[in-house]
Amino acid sequence: MSGRDEALRMARIGRKDLKVLRGMTDAETFDEEAFGFHAQQAVEKALKSWISLRNREYPHTHDLGRLINILESQGEDCGRFVDLADLSSFAVQFRYEDYPVGEEELDRSGIIERVAELFEHVESLCDSDEK
Repeated sequence: MSGRDEALRMARIGRKDLKVLRGMTDAETFDEEAFGFHAQQAVEKALKSWISLRNREYPHTHDLGRLINILESQGEDCGRFVDLADLSSFAVQFRYEDYPVGEEELDRSGIIERVAELFEHVESLCDSDEK
C-alpha cells in the first residue's frame, strides 16, 4: 500500500472517531474519559495519516506528542496542532482511571473544532499530494 493510500485509510478511520465526538457533546450523558478517548483516537489517526502521507511508517504509539515530533523532524509545520497532544492521557491513563474530581471540564465544542481543523489540514495535504 502506498503512503498516500495508507494516509487516506487512516483519515477515513479517524473521521469515524470525529463523527462519534460530534454526538458526545452532552457531558451529562458522556463522561470526560469517553469523550477524551475518542478525541485522542481521532487526533492519533489524523497524525498517523499525515506521517503516512510523507511515506514514513508511524510507530505503534498513543503518544500524540511523539507523533507531532516525528512530523516536525521531517520539516512539517505542526505548530497550530501542538495543543492537541494534551489529549494523550485519554488514550490509556483515563481509560483505567477516573478523570480528576475538580478538574476543569473539557471544552467539547472547542476540541471538536480543533480536531476537525486537523483533519481538514491533513486531507488538503492528501489532495495536493494527488496532483
